[in-house]
Amino acid sequence: MKGLLFDFSGTLFRIESTESWLRAVLDEAGLALPDSEFTATAAALHTVGALPGGPTAHVEVPAHLAELVAVRDMDADRHRAAYTGLARQVPLPDERLYDALYDRQLRPEAWLPYPDAADVLSGLRERGIPVAVVSNIGWDPRPVFVAHGLDAYVDAYVLSYRHGVQKPDPRLFAAACEALGVAPGDALMVGDDRRADGGASALGCAVHFVDHLPVDARPDALRPVLRLVG
Repeated sequence: MKGLLFDFSGTLFRIESTESWLRAVLDEAGLALPDSEFTATAAALHTVGALPGGPTAHVEVPAHLAELVAVRDMDADRHRAAYTGLARQVPLPDERLYDALYDRQLRPEAWLPYPDAADVLSGLRERGIPVAVVSNIGWDPRPVFVAHGLDAYVDAYVLSYRHGVQKPDPRLFAAACEALGVAPGDALMVGDDRRADGGASALGCAVHFVDHLPVDARPDALRPVLRLVG
């Protein structure tokens, strides 16, 4: 392999828990909920899929948001509108909290890298293999990589909202391969979404999947990548 493509959320990084997300926003706003109400509210936000970067397999999107959610990663405005729309299904004590919740997930402290991410990315750099991050996303995750010391290992960021296409569209993977100067047949895509990240195979890329698990439950799933590249 001459180039590596990595997904962002659920692959290299994981967003904080819904409870941590909600708690941080309430604390910043100087608000509090009784324990039972807090627990119920966090659970409801999880159920409706309001946390960007969280697992979505369980989410049933309401009809009035279905079209927007389907294209949420095409541009920044739709991304915000989709996630604040999902969150608004859950009553909160202040209307401003919906935007505050969205803004929280843009901040580096809301994200943690998987334990083996630094070792794998630095190992690829030592081998002279360039790396691109290929993400369905509505904002620029570079500050997250910078804050956690991983930006130095990434050669290109290929983001759906900047290209106006989203995975599994092969054009996003093609843009990543072009940015790295490698042919698709010489590239490996690593991701957690079988459908979205698996779209790279249509272009001729090899694909390797990891599971979208909490950081403390997935200590070394990225390490096989170093064996795959030799």
